Amino acid sequence: MTAYDSVHRPCPLCRSSDRSRLFADERFDPARLDGMSFSSRKAPEGMHLRLLECERCDVLYASPTPDTGTLTDAYREADYDSAPEAQHAAATYERVLSNIVPSLASLGRAVDIGAGDGAFLERLIRAGFREVVGFEPSAAAIAFAAPEIRERIRQRVFDGTELPGGSVSLVSCLQTIEHVPDPVGLCSDAATMLEPGGALLIVCHNRRAVSARLMGRRSPIYDIEHLQLFSPTGIRRLLARGGFERIEVRGADVD
Repeated sequence: MTAYDSVHRPCPLCRSSDRSRLFADERFDPARLDGMSFSSRKAPEGMHLRLLECERCDVLYASPTPDTGTLTDAYREADYDSAPEAQHAAATYERVLSNIVPSLASLGRAVDIGAGDGAFLERLIRAGFREVVGFEPSAAAIAFAAPEIRERIRQRVFDGTELPGGSVSLVSCLQTIEHVPDPVGLCSDAATMLEPGGALLIVCHNRRAVSARLMGRRSPIYDIEHLQLFSPTGIRRLLARGGFERIEVRGADVD
């Protein structure tokens, strides 16, 4: 990604820049990009785009950013070498899932956005969902999936158009919401797909976490891939703008 068209964007939640201030200037050297730069669970590179802070929404967001086509190509062509880490992460997410499954209206179709090598799809099958579907742009990540899981992964960026409304019991988006150009659009699409009594599960970084505050810009959450970073307040605002009414935010450093 040595050259690309830049896209200036307002806050991805309120769609305004009138209450945004500079949080950090760009720290980005295109010459340092390689096949792992847009891969999951990579070694921290210490690079990030120009970051603004919306005081209204309590979200950090990158602006300008590479255009959507450039980002899609970068994820499609990214390398992958984190299968063991993906299994460990999926085991953690499975414990969160176990608290959600009893409250769902049914265990019909589950959709995982940013499925990687399908590690969490395996957990969804184990939880009893009758059909699981993953969306993942990286061919290298999909190649690591077990054959029976690989056939359930669609190699493309999720855009909300492939599944009918009201046909999904659970949508999961695990460490992915930071990467999408339009997080409100993703949540809105998820809300439309969900059946009554369905749920959206998001796992993301907390920019207000103690570790992020202590490490400052040395924290790995400030990364070239991350187009926005949320606080507990910000993620609640995101879900509300996406059409969700019953919102629960849990985790470390969450009141």
